[in-house]
Formats: sequence, structure tokens, C-alpha cells
Amino acid sequence: MLNLEYMWGLLPVLLSYLPLTLEMATIAMVFALILACLLAVIRVSRVPFLNGFSLLFISFFRGTPLLVQLFLFYYGLPQLISALISITGVTAAVLGLTLHFSAYMAESIRAAIVGIDRSQTEAALSIGMTQSQLMRRIILPQATRVATPTLMNYFIDMIKATSLAFTLGVTELMGATQKEAAGSFLYLEAFLLVALIYWAIVEVLSWGQRRLEIYLNKAYQR
Repeated sequence: MLNLEYMWGLLPVLLSYLPLTLEMATIAMVFALILACLLAVIRVSRVPFLNGFSLLFISFFRGTPLLVQLFLFYYGLPQLISALISITGVTAAVLGLTLHFSAYMAESIRAAIVGIDRSQTEAALSIGMTQSQLMRRIILPQATRVATPTLMNYFIDMIKATSLAFTLGVTELMGATQKEAAGSFLYLEAFLLVALIYWAIVEVLSWGQRRLEIYLNKAYQR
């Protein structure tokens, strides 16, 4: 039988670590989105040299496990760069999440940009718009609507991926659960509770995603 009393008492303890989990995911999402947009524009514009670098970047961070990347930033890079010896687990986790998910998001944004009808580009250029105006006023607003569902899914994945931060010594939601379970030996109750918390977070975000999609698609409904 499940020890429901233990789970109820553990709930506020675990929820006290939820802000750190959400903070890491939010910060990483903001920086990942900025980096992904830059990479996508470079890929679409085929900027010399930078295009090759972006291809290598995307290939590496999509082709290696996130856990390996976290260990590389936290344990590996300080051997090469002495200034990184003082890097914290939270900083390494945010850096790893940012770079890892920006590689995936860049391809989603690139696909959304490329998917815009070519005739709109030609029409904008014909009335004297510059490339930057074209991208800012025509392409990106439409690409945002197309890419939003995918980007929201990546944010949900990012929140779940923060659970790997405990391997770097970060006491976030998963790290706190691991410690509480080890102290009580009630592993089933502890991990079931944290699974339910993650599930609740994802459901709330999924509801928000659906509402956002409806709002963004209003102008396209007939």
C-alpha cells in the first residue's frame, strides 16, 4: 500500500524546489530562443563561414546526449579553461539546456521561415523593403505562428530535462526527491509524487499552448 500520509507531507517540501526548476527552464528557453533565431537566419541567408559553423553546431548538439553535454560543461571544460573552475551546477545546467535545445529550435524556426510563400518575399522587395524589414515585418511574424506549437513542446521538454541537473549536484525538484527518497526509503511514493508534479506542470502548459494557438490562428480563420 502507498503511504499517502508521507506523500502528502512530502508535497510542500518538493514544491519549495519547483521555482528553481521553472527558473532554470525559463532562463534557458529565453537564451535558446534568441540563439535559435540567429542560427535560423544564418541558415536561411546562407551567410558565408557562419553557415558552416551553424551546421556544425546544430549537428553536434543534436547528435550527442544532453547528459553528456552537461557533464562536458561542468566537469570537462574547467580542465581546459581555468576560469570555469568556479562554474556552478545551475549555470552549467542552464548553459547545457540552452545550447542543446537551441539546436533543435533553430531547425524548427528555419523550416517555418522557409515555409512562407515566396510570393510575399517578392512583393515586399518590389515595394522597396530591405531584407531586414522583410524579415522583421513579413517573415518572422508569420513564422512565429507556425513555429509556436513546436517551440512550446520544446519548452515542455526543457522543463522535464531540468531533472538531469541533479547529476551536477543541483537540488532542484528531482534532486530534492532523490534525497528525500534516500532518507525515507519510500522510493515508490517519492518518485510517484514527483511524476505527478511534472505531469501537472505539463498539463497546465499544454492548456496554455492550446489557448495560444487559438489566439494566433484567429486572423486566419474564416
